[in-house]
Amino acid sequence: MTSDARRFRIEAIAVTVLCAALLLCAWQKWLPLDLTEALGFATGAACVWLVTRGNIWNWPIGLANNVFFAVLFWRSRLYADFGLQGVYFILGVWGWWQWLHGGTNRSHLTVSHTRRAEWLGIALFLTLGTWGLRELLIAVNGAAPFWDAVTTILCLAAQYLLCRKRLENWWLWIAADIIYVPLYLSRHLPLTAILYAGFIGLCIVGLIRWKRELVTT
Repeated sequence: MTSDARRFRIEAIAVTVLCAALLLCAWQKWLPLDLTEALGFATGAACVWLVTRGNIWNWPIGLANNVFFAVLFWRSRLYADFGLQGVYFILGVWGWWQWLHGGTNRSHLTVSHTRRAEWLGIALFLTLGTWGLRELLIAVNGAAPFWDAVTTILCLAAQYLLCRKRLENWWLWIAADIIYVPLYLSRHLPLTAILYAGFIGLCIVGLIRWKRELVTT
């Protein structure tokens, strides 16, 4: 067994034990945890860890995560984040296909840099999308219209780059997660806030690992 395979096995065991312990605590009511939030935490942590590893199994686990968080955000009146889960689900199916067949001659996709045209499109999308979504959320009495809008638009841009396996997707996820932590604390979702704080660390790990893959390809 190679050293990388050994590290993967150790990390997989650690993530599995952490998620299983959390779900058991929520299910047995040993801690004041909402089971839906715990399921979102577990699938989210597993999904992002697998993404840092470039593992294709991140996509089906991510689809399950979308369902759990859709329920959670609807209850919390974070309507943009609720709607985002539906878009994530569609992009998740597309991203799954892209990673499998989006490379040269329908081969597996490899890590690459974001193109200039993509950056221009993302800049326009971030500006107009945040403004338009904020206005909509104000109209439907969303809990935090501006912050809900800007994080939603950031995440959509990041998800597109992730689907195309662009290295810079990690920078957009980090920006969104930094905003998400205090936002979820303000909506009394402490476990989700902790999860997103952990995502920041995982994003840094993913950025380092993907840079290494980019150099070696």
